[in-house]
Amino acid sequence: MSTEIQVTFDCADPAALAAFWAEVLGYRVQAPPAGFDSWDAALDAMGVPEERRNDASAVIDPDGRGPRVFFQRVPEGKSAKNRVHLDVRAAPGLTGDDRLAALEEEATRLVALGATRVERHEPEPPLGAGHIVMRDPEGNEFCLD
Repeated sequence: MSTEIQVTFDCADPAALAAFWAEVLGYRVQAPPAGFDSWDAALDAMGVPEERRNDASAVIDPDGRGPRVFFQRVPEGKSAKNRVHLDVRAAPGLTGDDRLAALEEEATRLVALGATRVERHEPEPPLGAGHIVMRDPEGNEFCLD
């Protein structure tokens, strides 16, 4: 039996980073608990003060296949390279120029959403198909693969 996982990001602005990653992944921000029309209504009922309302956010796969991605506010900023990162599969099944064109197109889209392009790695056969290293708006590295 497999175990379900959640990917968690420490960050300064959970709502903004959740909105970014929802766009990147084709996910949606998780809906408020049953019985509430909005997160504000739910947080009011829970007694969460206004200044704590952006302490956490989450995005989910609308198809129910991918892991939930959770964003939690932490006081410290990012200080080193990620030891674990996401590979966003922007060109599955593509090779050569078609693959690199698809990666470039997705990199352009993500830069418009607030990502930063870091570097492009050219294909290195037989195992390296090429990829683009990016950073999300808070500096977390990820790859377009």
